[in-house]
Amino acid sequence: MRLLIASRNRGKVAEIRALLGPALQRVVEVVTLTELPSVKEPLENGKTFAENSRLKALHYAKAHKILCVADDSGLAVEPLGGLPGVRSARFAGEGASDESNNAHLLHELAPFARPWKAAFVCVATAALPNRVVAEATGKAEGEILPEGRGRDGFGYDPLFFIPSLGKSMAELSTEEKNRISHRGKALRALIAEMKAAGLILA
Repeated sequence: MRLLIASRNRGKVAEIRALLGPALQRVVEVVTLTELPSVKEPLENGKTFAENSRLKALHYAKAHKILCVADDSGLAVEPLGGLPGVRSARFAGEGASDESNNAHLLHELAPFARPWKAAFVCVATAALPNRVVAEATGKAEGEILPEGRGRDGFGYDPLFFIPSLGKSMAELSTEEKNRISHRGKALRALIAEMKAAGLILA
């Protein structure tokens, strides 16, 4: 059987492949958007991570007639009232780079006293062409650092500090990150739901 990961983000795809594990990938052909014919991207106009995750999963499942896993995730910063939230990837504007988004976040936080408490949130959805078949949410709690640390990860990872580990998300190995990250938690739960429903066998 085939399973589509609805993403072109290489960092995200690598994380999801690692979470699926080699045993599952021996019986499931995992493909990404870069390996399939190009289709029009859905308009991510949902007000929540769950709405965006569902619309992406259903859109690509229908377009490619395939079981599809999509996620929507982002950063919710307490002093900013939950921003950047669903606008995490474009906090500094449409097409903004990770560096621009990080710089904009620190600019917005400058008037507030530390600690800048925050959480990464992820909603992962599995869909067939006509319906959502599984969904799960994961969250990672932490704080925003005043400057980036670490060279791994992507997005806001260098600024996201996990007090219990004494490291930023960008200082973690892939294995460490998948163990505690919002995406890791959401996808492990989603994969368990899909197995329980008989959608994937491993």
